[in-house]
Amino acid sequence: MRKTAIRTAAAVGAAWAATLAGPLSPASAATTTLVVATNGDDSGPGTPARPLKTIQRAVDLAKPGDVITVRGGRYALTDNITITTSGTASQPITLGAYQGERVIVDGEQLPASHTPVGGSIPRAERGAIHQEASYWRITGLEIVNGPYGVYCDGCDNNVFARLSTHDNYESGFQLQGASGNNQILDLDSYGNRDPRKNGESADGLAVKEGSGTGNVVRGARLWNNVDDGFDAWKFASPITIEDTIAYGNGFNRWNFPDFAGDGNGFKMGGGSPAPAVGHTLRNSVAFKNAAHGVTDNGNPGALALTRNSTYANARTGFDADVPGGRAVLTGNLSIADATAAATGSGTVSKGNSWNLGGTWNASSVLSTDPAPLTGSREADGSLPAAPSFLVPRSGADIGARF
Repeated sequence: MRKTAIRTAAAVGAAWAATLAGPLSPASAATTTLVVATNGDDSGPGTPARPLKTIQRAVDLAKPGDVITVRGGRYALTDNITITTSGTASQPITLGAYQGERVIVDGEQLPASHTPVGGSIPRAERGAIHQEASYWRITGLEIVNGPYGVYCDGCDNNVFARLSTHDNYESGFQLQGASGNNQILDLDSYGNRDPRKNGESADGLAVKEGSGTGNVVRGARLWNNVDDGFDAWKFASPITIEDTIAYGNGFNRWNFPDFAGDGNGFKMGGGSPAPAVGHTLRNSVAFKNAAHGVTDNGNPGALALTRNSTYANARTGFDADVPGGRAVLTGNLSIADATAAATGSGTVSKGNSWNLGGTWNASSVLSTDPAPLTGSREADGSLPAAPSFLVPRSGADIGARF
């Protein structure tokens, strides 16, 4: 299956393999393992018999090469978890759930979670997890009710895997600033909203307002967020997004007054002026969003949109008509969008459904039922298989495959 080939070609390095292969277990004697549990004590040594109580205490103690393993339970924050110590290329710092136990990091009690309408969140208070550090591996946590779920600014060479960021008071996950070579893998981010802005800025995943090469998003599901699924607003370096799903974004489920949510599945840039950046989107799906499935949002760069599918978006499936734009759209499929595609004079469009002619509607594909793709993930965190979803009955080799 082409999805497997993509994953193999873009596989993470050997330094990350042990953590990404499965749930965290106590590390070998060569590293220091710090155990955290809800019944722990921060004056203790952080051993299995005498665990620490807070994740922050473990973060403060961690050195390059250390492993923080968190027992299951709900960790109600009164101050956000702040990560400022970096690991190294050979000794990253690992933070994750112990042997697959359910760990919930809850930011409901953080003052910044309840910033009033029109207010601003101080930079240091952004995120239930606020990170300004590099060479971390963070896996298997559920992050809820924060002023952002994860907020990473000035972060390089990190791996974030199998996180769930939902019902936060800003974007579920935001990477910004001078940040490069980060991998965001198998993220589920949903139901995030921003009452203080009436829905203007809470995305499922935002890589925005910064620069840095080598950032990769793979295997994410971004749904029912108040603004966009994915947002690359004013990020000036290329981002690769693949095997990712964005749906149901941009609807006012919270009855905000003066609603300002955008509702794109994938917003591939933007700004005033928008930087010209060649982001890549491949083997991804956007469906039933309140606006476009995929939009250049004013980015005139050489976007590479390859083998993606859009379905039943309220506006355009593929919106790439910015004046002077140089997007290349190849092998994409639009089904039952209000408009299949909008392309400009500089856009290269080849082998897409709208280039092939004929009628492309719900009866043109094997299935429009997303249930298989939106169900439980596989044990390793990968997306569930959906071999019929938006696959052309004709056998045309276009669109995404899952």
